[in-house]
Amino acid sequence: MSPLPLHLLLPLLTILLHLPPSTAATWYFLRYNLPTTQSFLSLSGTMTIPKLPKAGTYYLWPGLQPTDNSGVYQNVLDGRSGTWWIGSGWCCANPELPWGSGFNVAQGDTVTFRNERGGSAWTSSLQKGSGGQSVTDSFALNGKTFNQVLFAIELTGVSWDFGALAFKDVVITSSGTDTKWCTNAPENYNSATNYAISGVSASVSNDVVTCKISSVTLQSPK
Repeated sequence: MSPLPLHLLLPLLTILLHLPPSTAATWYFLRYNLPTTQSFLSLSGTMTIPKLPKAGTYYLWPGLQPTDNSGVYQNVLDGRSGTWWIGSGWCCANPELPWGSGFNVAQGDTVTFRNERGGSAWTSSLQKGSGGQSVTDSFALNGKTFNQVLFAIELTGVSWDFGALAFKDVVITSSGTDTKWCTNAPENYNSATNYAISGVSASVSNDVVTCKISSVTLQSPK
């Protein structure tokens, strides 16, 4: 079952298409946008799991958005059951794909995520802690050109009451040679989020940009 129900697809797409946001969800996100001549090849890092105050529609995720804004490819931390669950998937249509596998996590756990483009599909890997539970899933998304990386908080019927959302050891790769998308500050949607970023560096080899970020923290709402 997809952590992002189909009825949330329209609010997601209207936000990411820069249309007025739906009242169904409250959004906080940082976004890295590529030049039109480049595309993302991979996204990896480690997410620290915050507290979950109660069961509710908390969706916290890193993800990639394609040029056609047809959906989002993401690793979603889902709080609806009252226990955090994390899994990877594509939301939601065009194409319709089954959601990937996942596992439960608790406050203070760390989850390493990696999304990587391969010869015929994108592969997502998640691992709890060091040598803990892990899952790997493939998604037929090679027809998509991903030009946006997001670190996002999506809330419906709940508030930002779980503290900071922290990502560490983030590595993003793209085609091309332009590195400014990495070294410039990301877009802060609606200037809604207090955030901190540290340890940013970019390098180019064989027409591949490697962007390394020591930490990305969505600290609190403004």
